[in-house]
Amino acid sequence: MIYNQAQWVDDEDDKYEPLLSEKAERTVDIEDSPLPEGLTRDSLSLPDPAEPELARHYTRLSQMNYGVESGPFPLGSCTMKYNPSFTENVAALPEAAVHPDRPDSTLQGTLELCYRLQDYLGRIGGMDAVTLQPPAGAAGEFTGIQIAKAYHRHNDDERSEVIIPDSAHGTNFATAAMAGYDVVELPSADDGRVDIDALEAAVGEETAALMLTNPNTLGLFERDIEEIADVVHDAGGLLYYDGANLNALLGRARPGDMGFDVMHYNVHKTFATPHGGGGPGAGPVGVTEELGQFLPDPHVREANGGYEHYAPDRSIGKVHGYYGNWPVLVKTFAYIARLGDSGLADASAKAVLNANYLAEQIPYDVPFGPFHHEFVASASPQDAADAAKRMLDYGVHPPTTKWPEIVDEALMTEPTEGESKRSLDQLAAAFEAVHGEDDGTLADAPQRTAAKRIDQVSAARSPRLSWQALDY
Repeated sequence: MIYNQAQWVDDEDDKYEPLLSEKAERTVDIEDSPLPEGLTRDSLSLPDPAEPELARHYTRLSQMNYGVESGPFPLGSCTMKYNPSFTENVAALPEAAVHPDRPDSTLQGTLELCYRLQDYLGRIGGMDAVTLQPPAGAAGEFTGIQIAKAYHRHNDDERSEVIIPDSAHGTNFATAAMAGYDVVELPSADDGRVDIDALEAAVGEETAALMLTNPNTLGLFERDIEEIADVVHDAGGLLYYDGANLNALLGRARPGDMGFDVMHYNVHKTFATPHGGGGPGAGPVGVTEELGQFLPDPHVREANGGYEHYAPDRSIGKVHGYYGNWPVLVKTFAYIARLGDSGLADASAKAVLNANYLAEQIPYDVPFGPFHHEFVASASPQDAADAAKRMLDYGVHPPTTKWPEIVDEALMTEPTEGESKRSLDQLAAAFEAVHGEDDGTLADAPQRTAAKRIDQVSAARSPRLSWQALDY
């Protein structure tokens, strides 16, 4: 049995959960109001459920949804893994809630955590200095590229281009464009990695940076990374590391040792909060020693037997308020401190093992390999989006679809280090079941979920942005 019973709904009546106001409602009279008469009303209707009704309502809503606590969630690249809930408890401690405008002398515990987390991340990434300010991975990218721009300007070297592989995350292209650079797209070689000849042809006096993910979005390690770094550096450019796939390297390899000059860490994926749903996130940025002077203001350092804020000499300025997304950073610190060096190395080993095991179990064609933390299968001749919708009927969340485009009808799959062999086999069984079904069945899926397939075009072009009662 591979069905997740919380997701498998057969009774049409069970697919509808009334609003709280439909369960129980009371009317409150409004007698006196300091607002102008035209902005007030005589009465207000409010939900009024009993406590059991309230508890059952939210429990039922949670059962109608799917998350990392429901089952495997193998969205490729997004790293939707289960992370321990003890970090939530640490972040919720009253001692963690301090007003950031207090004097440094009254914030020593907070500043020490920041300083130690900067050190943790620097050692993990092989970087000499780390800022915690950026509130998300994309913000980290933008901060890193702004640092690269500041570096070139400081050297009286105005450069106009950023090179990005064709399989890179879409945010890489957007980041470079937002920073004012022309994007040079780099084609992949036949093995799915960087084409060295194409790179040598692309770099030049206008090259500010190469933005690279390693392992890349196909789950492949760039074996020629040292040669890639030499090509970029010889042209006067910087090598930027997209940290989306860092969980494949933890405790085993460091971007700084590969020749990267600047990197961002998706700590909300790798170390702390289960990713997805638009947040929350945090995207610290690490740099080599010569780039440290351009980090955002403020930064944290040791001083007079304690810790203080300071402004780096040639800072690019503030990119986010105060210490960044503070609760996520607290969770990150707790996660790293709990696992330690051996635990982080074990996590990366299991991420690689799980991806390669699952890739061997599914019936779809899986080009390239061997892999690190993720792989990209081809659903062809099936439509990848239809296959993904059908997987929902088998009680699992589907992988990322239609990307990267260098694989036809891509199913980008990342089982993560958190899954057991049993859950990997559950995923493999869902892949196998869907693989054997006809196009009509796939096009009509999902059938067993709380909501069926929506008209995605209409939802995007004409979204309903306010609640309206539906007639059941």
